[in-house]
Amino acid sequence: KLSPLDGIGPRDIGLAKLFDRATAGDVQEVILATNFTAEGEATALYVADRLARSGVPVTRIGYGMPIGGDLEYVDPITVRKSLENRRSFRS
Repeated sequence: KLSPLDGIGPRDIGLAKLFDRATAGDVQEVILATNFTAEGEATALYVADRLARSGVPVTRIGYGMPIGGDLEYVDPITVRKSLENRRSFRS
C-alpha cells in the first residue's frame, strides 16, 4: 500500500509491473481489493486513476457489513459503506 508518511510510493510496491501488465492488451478488467484504511483508499484511488487514463476498466470489490455481523459492533463508516453498496434482491 502507498504510505507517503512512511516514504512508500508507487515504485516501492511494484505498481509499474501492474500497470505494464494491465495495459499490455490481454487484461479485460482490473478489480481492486485494498483495505478500507487511509493508505488502502489512497492506493486504490491512485491505481484507478492511472489505469483509467489508459482505458482499462477498473472496479472495486464491494465492502460493508459482513454476513452474520451484528450491528451493535459495527462502526458508522462500515454501516454507511454498506448502505452505499447495497443491491436489490433481484439483481
